[in-house]
Amino acid sequence: MGILNVTPDSFSDGGQYSQLDAALRHAEAMVAAGATLIDVGGESTRPGARAVSPLEELERVAPIVERIHRELDVIISVDTSTPAVMRETARLGAGLINDVRSLRRDGALDAVAATGLPVCLMHMLGEPGDMQDNPHYQDVTKEVGEFLAERIAQCASVGIPAERIILDPGFGFAKNLQHNLSLFKHMEALHALGRPLLVGVSRKSMIGQALNRPVGARLYGGLALAALASVKGARILRVHDVAETVDVVRMIAAVESAE
Repeated sequence: MGILNVTPDSFSDGGQYSQLDAALRHAEAMVAAGATLIDVGGESTRPGARAVSPLEELERVAPIVERIHRELDVIISVDTSTPAVMRETARLGAGLINDVRSLRRDGALDAVAATGLPVCLMHMLGEPGDMQDNPHYQDVTKEVGEFLAERIAQCASVGIPAERIILDPGFGFAKNLQHNLSLFKHMEALHALGRPLLVGVSRKSMIGQALNRPVGARLYGGLALAALASVKGARILRVHDVAETVDVVRMIAAVESAE
């Protein structure tokens, strides 16, 4: 899954792809490099990010979803928590809703149910503006699993079947470095929920803190985590650096498929 942020304030690439042509060219490059999904986001969810209105988010996202759907052979994921954006981008050709708030905004459950699209549910406590204010867990992996199980149940209550659900442990969201490392180490426990796992750690602060690297120097740490996530059974890797990660996945597959 290649990341396409059409925002001015994302932590890694804010502003680079906020113009339609630049966004489309970047999507094309990621597809050429091997991405099978493009995740389009119009609201930054980095720690401390400001909220945007539904109209502003839709104006950022809708044109690029429409263009990608028309011009590229790829599944479009829309990174949104906003019901109006979910409904409209589904109409324009989105194939997946990716919600960091796990459909907890008013109307989001019903919106996804109405679209018929699959959805990715992510673990996060609080909101991006306050999620890193001293997060606390007794057992982070167990509590993440319980949260995701509850959200699966909420989806079932409005007619979204488990078969349409992907799960994201939420690395970097309401978690300090030790939480992130422990959750990654014990990620296999989440397979008990019976749904595919999406892992998104590309360029995140857990790499920077573990290796003392700025955002622009986190590629190798990210590739190490991509390899580890793949071995631990993750089915989707959400990344900025598509070509490099595709090589990691293909090399692992080549070894695993050998006699």
